[in-house]
Amino acid sequence: MPTPTCKLAGPAVEAHWSGAIPPASRAEAPLRVVADVPLPGSASRFDYQSLEPASGRLFISHMGAGQLVVFDVRAGRVIRNLDGFPTVTGVLAAPAEHRAYASATGAHAVIVVDDSTLGIVARVPGPRFPDGIAYAPEERRVFVSDESGRRDFVIDARTNSVVTQIELDGEAGNTQYDPGSRCVIVAVQTANQLAVIDPASATIVRRITLDHAVRYPHGVYIDAAHHRAFVAGQESATLGVLDLQTLQLRQVLPIGSDPDVLAFDPTLGRLYVAAESGVVAVLEDRDRSLSQLGWYRAPKAHSVAVDPATHRVYLPLADVSGHPVLRVLVPSDSH
Repeated sequence: MPTPTCKLAGPAVEAHWSGAIPPASRAEAPLRVVADVPLPGSASRFDYQSLEPASGRLFISHMGAGQLVVFDVRAGRVIRNLDGFPTVTGVLAAPAEHRAYASATGAHAVIVVDDSTLGIVARVPGPRFPDGIAYAPEERRVFVSDESGRRDFVIDARTNSVVTQIELDGEAGNTQYDPGSRCVIVAVQTANQLAVIDPASATIVRRITLDHAVRYPHGVYIDAAHHRAFVAGQESATLGVLDLQTLQLRQVLPIGSDPDVLAFDPTLGRLYVAAESGVVAVLEDRDRSLSQLGWYRAPKAHSVAVDPATHRVYLPLADVSGHPVLRVLVPSDSH
């Protein structure tokens, strides 16, 4: 049996919230458009994005087209549009493996891409509806949410084979790795829980039940430097800030209806939460506390990525005058 590495192991706990949820800001977000870059493929839905900082490559799931778009954030242009990714949802660049992993739900598989040649090197079958993806570097394992399959699949990055499946007892939302605690954290949306997984043993070592102020948790982002998990509740349209040391909710804030993807710029202290309703909530992080800056609205803008080196924000939009575009924005209040 592998030696456990997760530092959050322990008995089940409830993350309570008894405070008031502040009213939603009416301000417009301090963002300005730099460019609308045309994207290839059909005017159809996009999903997750993943930035590889060293190369400046942004991998964008074009779910409706079944393609993986590779965008160079430095050159500001598409460098490749990869076919063969039916109904692609989650995507994750894993520079340590020189790979990118993409969830092809239409093929019930995870597709592995070489990040240098951008060629497909493996297809790993198994998940019913693969979605969010996380990578545990010490174990060299890839963890994949199987949303409707109610499991997390564990893939060995060395062999591109399934190690095991972890039963979650509920639908899987996003899966994230926390380098601070060396744990994998999965949103179990129908149970209103976060499942904490030890990546070495590939077992659930703790369950955190969230207060109903954050209902149906789907999107998750781990701020390892400050021991926080940002959790988006789809049914409550709220963001919960979970303290990963006390395992209690530190804040609950309003966000857009039906929130999906989160992106965090740690150097600027900005959190972006994109929602299916086409609203991107922009929050400022000061002294380990979030405050609302305002809202940015764009049609069906439910996916967001940010480059911390330039503070540029990327929103793939399915249909702008009949064509897909990548909207590039910058904060208008920073220099």
